[in-house]
Amino acid sequence: MRKVAITHVAQSSGVESRESLMDFTYRVNKEILDKAGLKREDVGCIIAGAADIFHSGLSCANAFDWDGIGAFLKEGSRAEESAMSFIYGCMRIMSGYYDTVLVTALVKGSENPDNDPITSFYGDPFYLRPLGVNESSVAALQMRQYMERYRVTEEQCAKVVVKNLGNALRNPCADRKRRISIEDVMRSERVYDPLKALECAPKSDGVVAVLLASESRAKKLTKKPVWLAGYGCSMDHFNPGDRNLLNGHLRIAAEKAYRAAGIRDPRKRIHVAEVCEPYAFQELLWCEQLGFCNEGKGGHMIDSGMTEMDGELPVNPSGGVLATNPYPARGLYRIAEAALQVKGEAGEHQVGRKVKTALAHSTHGFGGQCHSVVILSA
Repeated sequence: MRKVAITHVAQSSGVESRESLMDFTYRVNKEILDKAGLKREDVGCIIAGAADIFHSGLSCANAFDWDGIGAFLKEGSRAEESAMSFIYGCMRIMSGYYDTVLVTALVKGSENPDNDPITSFYGDPFYLRPLGVNESSVAALQMRQYMERYRVTEEQCAKVVVKNLGNALRNPCADRKRRISIEDVMRSERVYDPLKALECAPKSDGVVAVLLASESRAKKLTKKPVWLAGYGCSMDHFNPGDRNLLNGHLRIAAEKAYRAAGIRDPRKRIHVAEVCEPYAFQELLWCEQLGFCNEGKGGHMIDSGMTEMDGELPVNPSGGVLATNPYPARGLYRIAEAALQVKGEAGEHQVGRKVKTALAHSTHGFGGQCHSVVILSA
């Protein structure tokens, strides 16, 4: 099987943009091609990460922005979850059919309603949707279960917000960044008890692009290729009532990725992780399921400082999804940030240790219905 590398990354700021989505997308895609010294004609295939439901209600969301992506007269396709669009692009190169693939994920969150009314459409139209069930209300149920089963405290969940928004101060592309205290988080409005406003990800604009290449092509394009070492994905039941919200399919996705990458002890082998945490407590829960700490010990993990920028295993040095949440693009943002860490090009939010192996995680659906895990290596 052919090796696949990330050669270059480009991303926009998550703050509201006055540009049209096409102009917004064009600017980021031109930037990545300029970095690589390529023209649009040099790219073999275009993959978009875009979701109709988050695209001003337009059907075939990607079709309206193909020109901005550079896909005119090229083979192009789309995945609604951007980490999957990344793997889709990798598979195109593994097939031997292409040597370069451009993967771009995009959304103008500022042009959409709030995320909760949109995510209510994830629910069954006859049973869940009439009840007003949405991503945040399910997350609140999940958080309550997590706290009661494992004695995790609200203060420990709040520490994730303090850490991630503090990290975001070093990231010029972050949307929400501020120095806050645990008390600030605890005093913020309760959205769905026990979930508080500062523990929920914002609604962000964002375009992110990743250039993929075969081994022979990558070595000509960059001195620092970042290799795909492993990938895993797993989908749980559609109905959240049919699932164990505290022991979902992230473990399965992680095991697949670790097996492919030859990783037996992720806590020792992973040097940095970008974890998709739309809600603060989920960073603790996901880290347990990724094998970074024992089950139920996420609260102890955050207390120990292990996941801080200078900790044993830094998690979300970019600020994570709590800082920037361009919803359908957030998985590719995690991959892009992990790649920058491996390259040593993350700027002020580059972790102190040398990063040889990084993990990127993405999730979507109520309570983490689907998870993707990507392992990248130098």
